[in-house]
Amino acid sequence: MTRLAVFWHVRTNASPQTPAGVGGWLLVLCGMLLVWQPVSLAIVASGALEAVPIRGVPLVLVLVARLLATSGGIAAGLALAGRRSHAVALAKTSLIASAATDLFTYTTPSFPNNRPPGGSAVVVATSMIYYASWLAYLFLSRRVKNTY
Repeated sequence: MTRLAVFWHVRTNASPQTPAGVGGWLLVLCGMLLVWQPVSLAIVASGALEAVPIRGVPLVLVLVARLLATSGGIAAGLALAGRRSHAVALAKTSLIASAATDLFTYTTPSFPNNRPPGGSAVVVATSMIYYASWLAYLFLSRRVKNTY
């Protein structure tokens, strides 16, 4: 079996009621961790770099924290895709770290933004719902339990 075939392999003894393997929402999560999170960081960081001379060390520290959270997400995405035994715990940790960095970024003046006054609450709530949804998925999904 090729490596790609092993990656997409679904247990043969699994019935339609018990999904297994990397597919469905689990595949979407892998894509979010491996593609969307790094692209999002690249876009945000490229805009924020211009403010480093003005905002200084606090901005650099926020960028480093977001880079570390994103790298944890990439590791989690690769572990999930590779069906590693520690993948779910790593993904949960990565999502919590990303949520914490987003919360800090959106609620402090360390990071430049162009949100209107009062707009931060909506952004924070949306971000926290996003991460809470993925965490709930990892805790409750039959596919996740059957795969790992």
